[in-house]
Amino acid sequence: MPGRERDPLLEQLLEALDRMEIRLSDDLDRRVMDEVRRRAAIPFGRRSLWSWLATPREVRFAVRPWLAGAALAAAALLVVFLRPQFHATGSLAAVPPADSMFVRFELFAPGARTVDLAGSFNKWNAVATPLKQVDGSGLWTVTIPLPPGPAQYGFMVDGQHWVPDPAAPSVDDGLGRRNSLIAVPGEGRERAL
Repeated sequence: MPGRERDPLLEQLLEALDRMEIRLSDDLDRRVMDEVRRRAAIPFGRRSLWSWLATPREVRFAVRPWLAGAALAAAALLVVFLRPQFHATGSLAAVPPADSMFVRFELFAPGARTVDLAGSFNKWNAVATPLKQVDGSGLWTVTIPLPPGPAQYGFMVDGQHWVPDPAAPSVDDGLGRRNSLIAVPGEGRERAL
């Protein structure tokens, strides 16, 4: 260390240690290799998952034509059952047309188990546009994109009762029911009904 005098006896001792030959046990190599072999033989359940995953191994795949056909059939079923829902304009509901406007539909139905929106914009499909209940309050709501122009709609409560929107004007549908009316402007922001 700077500023301290060195002890000559300590220096002689360190020099003697530096000159000493270090000899390892003759059986050290054998003991290390025995331990490596022992650990390699541990069954999977006792080895860590990480060591199993980190161990390199060769993987081969054999393609069988009948398996390829089954895989294609499974993929087709997934496409059929998990396909995105389309709305009346034919475009994906998640990507509305540029000229559409987001409209929020609301219905107060405290005793309802389900409420769905059906209208000219979803081809009167009574299950295509379900509403969600807000915190168990009885208020049901959904927000969807609609193209500009007039549209008729109504709510299907519990899959059985047709209910026109009490906050919107309505017209006779010609079959003895009332449909609510909405006129979506060409531009604008979200509008509550």
